[in-house]
Amino acid sequence: MGRLFLMHLDGNVYSCKHCRTQLGVASDIISKAFHCRHGKAYLFHKVANVTSGVKEDRMMMTGMHTVSDIFCVGCGSIVGWKYEAAHEKSQRYKEGKFILEKYKVSGPDGSQYWIPQDPHLGGSDADDI
Repeated sequence: MGRLFLMHLDGNVYSCKHCRTQLGVASDIISKAFHCRHGKAYLFHKVANVTSGVKEDRMMMTGMHTVSDIFCVGCGSIVGWKYEAAHEKSQRYKEGKFILEKYKVSGPDGSQYWIPQDPHLGGSDADDI
């Protein structure tokens, strides 16, 4: 194993809920109106301190997408996914963008989102841009 290199982010920072590794800056949020199986999620233009997993096709609420899970480099927790490709033309704006699941990160003020007792387990990426 090598030495862990972390990027330091300036501004209102979203961090890993488990280890506090900085993941994204509020100014890079494209939309806060996304949803995942555990609740709300944020679409980011770019994130830091993550590694990508294997690409796979997933059927989501807005159609088929090729995605890869993203993992916190500090603790290895899955914190969201990256849109590698959209199979529908209307969804191509997501390509190369990142989702951070709200319940897996701490907000800039240190707040955390907790999953309700019976979360809606319906979809993976409903959006309202």
